Amino acid sequence: MEAEPRVGEQYKAGILPAQAIAALVESGGISTRRALDDDQIQPASLDLRLGRTAWRIRASFLPGAGNTVKDRLSELVLHKLDLSDGAVLETGGVYLVPLFERLRLPIDVAASTNPKSSTGRLDVFTRVIADGARAFDAIPMGYAGPLYLEIAPRTFPILVRTGSRLSQVRFRRGVARLSDLELLNLQQEQRLVDSDAPDVAGGGIALGVDLAGAAWNGILGFRAKKHTGVVDVDKRAALDVEDFWEPIRARGHSSLVLDPDAFYILASREAVQVPPEHAAEMVPFDPLVGEFRVHYAGFFDPGFGHPAAGGSGARAVLEVRSREVPFILEHGQTVGRLVYERMAARPDHLYGEALGSNYQGQGLKLSKHFRPFA
Repeated sequence: MEAEPRVGEQYKAGILPAQAIAALVESGGISTRRALDDDQIQPASLDLRLGRTAWRIRASFLPGAGNTVKDRLSELVLHKLDLSDGAVLETGGVYLVPLFERLRLPIDVAASTNPKSSTGRLDVFTRVIADGARAFDAIPMGYAGPLYLEIAPRTFPILVRTGSRLSQVRFRRGVARLSDLELLNLQQEQRLVDSDAPDVAGGGIALGVDLAGAAWNGILGFRAKKHTGVVDVDKRAALDVEDFWEPIRARGHSSLVLDPDAFYILASREAVQVPPEHAAEMVPFDPLVGEFRVHYAGFFDPGFGHPAAGGSGARAVLEVRSREVPFILEHGQTVGRLVYERMAARPDHLYGEALGSNYQGQGLKLSKHFRPFA
């Protein structure tokens, strides 16, 4: 009988750190068709890699209880793409790609997934699907089976290839989210956000939008252009900002009218930090407060913006999209909540410059694919 995968009894309830993820790989809880990349295990997550084939499908779907993803493909596939030498995924299309990584989770470990930061900043909508799934990006305790990534470029066509990393997975044992009281205490001890009167609810701290622009030479943010060239997701600092983005400059007032269906990169008013014993996640904005949303949730690793990892606070970059009507966004208006969870143990490495992390100490920053903007 095959041995049960293990992460070690030394880990308490919480988000599994890098060394526990490595233990899952070693014990067969995570298997892969080729060796892991050297930097694939992050402080509190694992990057997921695209396999060799992509299918363009008619529509997004969930397999539902008792069904596999392959059960549904025959009725949905339009055509097949070989990713071995790279392929362009067009805007408006929906694609499904089997991932190299496969899971055989311990009975007390669940997982959740999110786009990588650079993926969200390109307005590429990704969601992980598991066999039998009734929800996207949620993998139940004890799941054993393959993983697939749904990819839907919204603004820019993208060039991807076998091994490209667009999404990431976190592993969770037991209850990890902090209560409001625990979060308030941690805010007092660590100053998670630089606010003297933080808005705490549902285990999350509210973040407002910065529309003053003083910290970025009068630039409030960037609006994505339409009908651009292709973004190669594996090339860093290869593209000129102004070929893809329109800078939005301050004009003496601190508001911004969001155009319907336009995509914006903005920044939080507050600087943020994540202590080494915690992880954080940006959760979707409450749609009852306005006709827009922070478009992508996102993981914040232990050490993000924290002095222990060479940080001194960092802004949260916000990927914002309006809905069907124009909407006026005001400086400081709440645009999302940062939820904090405890780690099962302190990671053996933190998010920061020592890892070559792209966004430590960030202000208003586009994805790593673009050259610095003056």
